Amino acid sequence: MAKVCEVCGKGPQFGHRISHAHNVTARRWDVNLQLVRAVINGATKKIRVCTSCLRNGKVQKAA
Repeated sequence: MAKVCEVCGKGPQFGHRISHAHNVTARRWDVNLQLVRAVINGATKKIRVCTSCLRNGKVQKAA
């Protein structure tokens, strides 16, 4: 399953892990996704949403 927010489309970022000896290996920063029951078009649905969308009120959580 893709690590992508279903509201804003934010996905993982890629970079390098650099050791003290400057050995470079690939790494990735995943998005902090939460599985949330949200109201979408009047129906309740489980979606994967990043915490920044939850905090900014872009998602209406189901009761």
